[in-house]
Amino acid sequence: MALDRRAFLAFSGRLGLASTLFPGALYTLAAQAQADSGPGEKPKITPEMVDAAAGLAGVTVTPEQKQMMLDGLNQQRDAYDAIRKLHLPNSLPPAYVFDPLPPGAKVNTEKRVPRYSKAPAIATVPANLEELAFASVVELSDLMRRRKVSSTNLTEMYIARLKRYDPLLHFVITITEDRAQAHAKDADAEIAAGKYRGPLHGLPWGAKDLLAVKGYPTTWGAGGFEKQSFDEDATVVKRLDAAGAVLIAKTTLGALAMGDKWFSGRTRNPWNPKQGSSGSSAGSASTTAAGCVAFAIGSETLGSISSPSTRCGTTGLRPTFGFVPRTGAMALSWTMDKLGPICRAVEDCAIVMQAIYGPDEQDLATRDAAFNWDASFDWKSLRVGFIQKGFEPEKERQEEEGKQPAALTDEEKKKREQHRREMEAAHARRSYDRKYDLAALDRLRGMGMNLIPVELPDLPYGAMTPLLTAEAAASFDELTTTGRDKLLTEQSPDDWPNLFRVSRFYPAVEYIQANRARSLAIREVSKLFEQVDVIVASTSGEQLVVTNLTGHPAVIVPNGIRGNDAPVPPKVDTGEDDSIGGPGTPVSITFLGGHYQDAKLCAFAKAYQDASGFQKLHPDLPLR
Repeated sequence: MALDRRAFLAFSGRLGLASTLFPGALYTLAAQAQADSGPGEKPKITPEMVDAAAGLAGVTVTPEQKQMMLDGLNQQRDAYDAIRKLHLPNSLPPAYVFDPLPPGAKVNTEKRVPRYSKAPAIATVPANLEELAFASVVELSDLMRRRKVSSTNLTEMYIARLKRYDPLLHFVITITEDRAQAHAKDADAEIAAGKYRGPLHGLPWGAKDLLAVKGYPTTWGAGGFEKQSFDEDATVVKRLDAAGAVLIAKTTLGALAMGDKWFSGRTRNPWNPKQGSSGSSAGSASTTAAGCVAFAIGSETLGSISSPSTRCGTTGLRPTFGFVPRTGAMALSWTMDKLGPICRAVEDCAIVMQAIYGPDEQDLATRDAAFNWDASFDWKSLRVGFIQKGFEPEKERQEEEGKQPAALTDEEKKKREQHRREMEAAHARRSYDRKYDLAALDRLRGMGMNLIPVELPDLPYGAMTPLLTAEAAASFDELTTTGRDKLLTEQSPDDWPNLFRVSRFYPAVEYIQANRARSLAIREVSKLFEQVDVIVASTSGEQLVVTNLTGHPAVIVPNGIRGNDAPVPPKVDTGEDDSIGGPGTPVSITFLGGHYQDAKLCAFAKAYQDASGFQKLHPDLPLR
């Protein structure tokens, strides 16, 4: 089954509704009674409310049990209000820290000097600097180090491209021009004085606009937050400043990290501007793919680096949970949020990762593990597996005759037929894309890899995903309770305002039980990496949900361009399917690794990328 975060969260929320309503239903019924009673009054939870909530939840409560429960339920409801009066900011984490490591796991903390590739020689800098717009970080840093190009000129070139293509692609919220010019000037002066900081020195980059940057708005892409600002830079921004990189833009994200629709529009895919860029790291992937930054920073909770990297043909690194500090970044899910680079090539991601990883003493989930990049690592020594099920033909859905309604209205028949056609079209697209996945396996075998079939443990991963929406609802509690959620642009059943409301019906007991199941998933998935070092996976398969829950790292790389014979995309991009594709658009393949084995994983992904060369392809943007 093809999965995307937006649709999967909505489906999972609806799936859990019938069995988990009881506590939330009580609270909601009491809140409704209060609203009906008028201001200043606070009705108690009554036996009738308990009956209604129990009926919704599908549980049985006897009259005697009801009487015993009432005092405790009212006290519990009062406790909600006491906590709410604290007005907890989004930046304040809960008093627990998620650790993705199974018992007994060892982490390497010995840090070594990184070893980078020798840059491909660019003998002559072109007269038109825009010919370098799609150059890799490795290539640009070599030119910068040798003073063949200046940071000031490179910054001006990329800012000009941002301004030129933003009306088409809608990928920037704020261009940080004054800050960029000052930092580029400083970079040129330092490099001229022989104070070269490393491979990111002087290179222009973009930050997903959930990262705080002092002196500029940090909007989170959401209506009602357009003028929000913070007095301190995010840790990742500070570290890239220290590496000498030049921030030139705050890039778009879907509102509160959902999809590619933000408060001023929708970010577009440079390969096909009629489509969205997917999300939620929408602008980070789109600007990188369009050759408007040297690299960008995105974030992922459940697909937000993977999805836009696939749609836009970029290379994304979703690090192990706890490798990169999130201090100064918007919190969506404290146990699932991860920051990582979106670039044009794997080694670019490794170079950026080298600059941003490691504890910062504020994000308590970060671990002092080593990221030792070695471009010459012997990747042939690695054991490589592949998720066999994800590469097998997809079975078409056959509806059982016994489930067919006896009679349908004309309108119902029309909707049913439309749904059938949509499902058939989606199946055709996935079947077409499967040949690119299989070609990746063939290429790996041609590289000398003996691919070992593996399967993901059979666990109810979908039943664990309400953890994300429950934490997200807590992150934005006041948005719901004050009614400010109506300021968000998207208001469908699958968007945050409704998902936050649904999550209020999720009991604390079930949240804890789901986390216990998640611990089991971590242990079982981690066992796979005792058998193999790297796992090859279809990007759109179940692994996306599984490894975000377990905190394992992933590298998403371009895996070709769909041909002219590709099934045509739907006329409307609803944002529900990240693989709608169409002729001339990219596909991707994903590589997975063990916890904190990100450098080794990148080395293998780089070898595949060097063999395939797909990272060198870029969209042919119209002149503007």
